[in-house]
Amino acid sequence: MPSGRTHDLLSLLFAVPAAAATYAFTLSWPQAAIFTAAFIFGSLMFGPDLDTRSKQYARWGVFRILWFPYRAFFKHRSRFSHGLVLGTAIRVVYFMGVCSLLLIAGSWAYAAAAGGKMISTAEFAALWRRIGETAREYAGNAVLLKLFLGMWLGAAVHTLTDLAGTYVKSGRRSKLF
Repeated sequence: MPSGRTHDLLSLLFAVPAAAATYAFTLSWPQAAIFTAAFIFGSLMFGPDLDTRSKQYARWGVFRILWFPYRAFFKHRSRFSHGLVLGTAIRVVYFMGVCSLLLIAGSWAYAAAAGGKMISTAEFAALWRRIGETAREYAGNAVLLKLFLGMWLGAAVHTLTDLAGTYVKSGRRSKLF
């Protein structure tokens, strides 16, 4: 398994062709920038190694506490953390769930302290809807898809690098290629 430094270097190297391919596909520098930023974020901050004490985990600083339940629940290198299909999707759903819980808890704490009303489920759903609408308004209709695909590809580079490292170290190089 490659080191965190190797993963970081490969992620940054692969970001260049990812940006070029996105620009060639969309003919839009802003769209390519969004995809590339998501790619880099997905590989450096939002990758599969959030299930262990890793560089990715440490980069969250004081906010790494948000990933503790994820670390406790998922076994390292399982199909749910390192899986090409499920890994990023689970992290996105988990992160959105944690953000939602924190927003609701913050709303309730504010309401209790200030004597105001608590946010309703409908108001909360409307807030997330407005965030999505604003993102689509300023960055295009497919912005959320580009963000997800960028994060997915960044994490996929990490997973595929781990897979390649495992095959090389185990002496099964010929099966890798």
